[in-house]
Amino acid sequence: MRRKGLTYAKSGVDIKQVNFAHHLIGRLIQRTHKNPNKGQVLSGFGHYAGLVDIGSCILALHCDGVGTKLLIAQAMNDFSTVGKDCIAMNVNDLICVGSTPFAFVDYIATANPDPYILRRIAEGLVKGGEEAGVAIIGGETAIVPGLLSNGNNQNSIELSGTALGFVKKRSELVLGNRIVKGDIILGVESSGLHSNGFTLAREALSKHNFQKKVGNLERSLGDELLTPTRIYVRPMIDLLSSGVEVHGVAHITGGSFTKLRRINDKVNYRLSSMPDPPEIFKLIQLQGKIGFAEMYRTFNMGIGMCIVAPRASIESITSAFEKYRMKALKVGIIEKPGSGEVSCEVQNKHTML
Repeated sequence: MRRKGLTYAKSGVDIKQVNFAHHLIGRLIQRTHKNPNKGQVLSGFGHYAGLVDIGSCILALHCDGVGTKLLIAQAMNDFSTVGKDCIAMNVNDLICVGSTPFAFVDYIATANPDPYILRRIAEGLVKGGEEAGVAIIGGETAIVPGLLSNGNNQNSIELSGTALGFVKKRSELVLGNRIVKGDIILGVESSGLHSNGFTLAREALSKHNFQKKVGNLERSLGDELLTPTRIYVRPMIDLLSSGVEVHGVAHITGGSFTKLRRINDKVNYRLSSMPDPPEIFKLIQLQGKIGFAEMYRTFNMGIGMCIVAPRASIESITSAFEKYRMKALKVGIIEKPGSGEVSCEVQNKHTML
């Protein structure tokens, strides 16, 4: 019998422990920031990308993977979308600092080098690269049967990558330091779960057959879960290159809307106009008996990216995304002074995240 009130921690991912580990690692790696033979480290931990000023430009780097969404791909024997997820998880973080992604390398580890599976992953990587405008310039394929094993499942895969971007000058960086009281928070719609929270989602949906439709979903549960992460690069590049004033950008991934405090922890974020979440999130919440606050601390709930900007920029921002058939809408406002608190209001429910 499933325990009532599933949480991310109960399903195996304790965000508090993860954050603690991040801070420990962050303090250690800071020792290396004076090591480069060329350039100056501007940011190496805590934001969405590491930044190195090499004189002619500022390089931005980010590394990320697809996570346990790969277990859904294994269950469905469908690896056609996870490559795009891998690209998206990296380039979407790069644009949060105002950089233009341009190169990518991947890492694929497998217990069994199945050519069909590797080809499907590569096709997804190429599709994502084309959409993001980045060149996939290399990578590594590791065969690790003793490291990756999942019972008798021979298609165990680990997939991650590293993306490289650039900013021409420091004044073009978007680091959240210009956020002020009264700025508007715009949310750009997601395509679904993207690539986060799958450990909790799988636990909540464990009694269902991924091959079949569930509840009010219009397609099979597995197909719904494998919807690839939306790539926000092109509209963001258009927006930033046009000179529209943008004060902060947050990719809503692990930790969900608590990610907002990553861009500035000296203000408070009030999410007072959040849209009704898509059906898949309602299904997860219902099946897992998951609390309101836990949902908004774990899943993107239909908003994959948040943009903080002055009220005068709203029309330009929404137009930039409409050009690419993406909807951006006002979801909240900045309150100051503050300490990085994030509050969320949806359908007369209010919680601190």
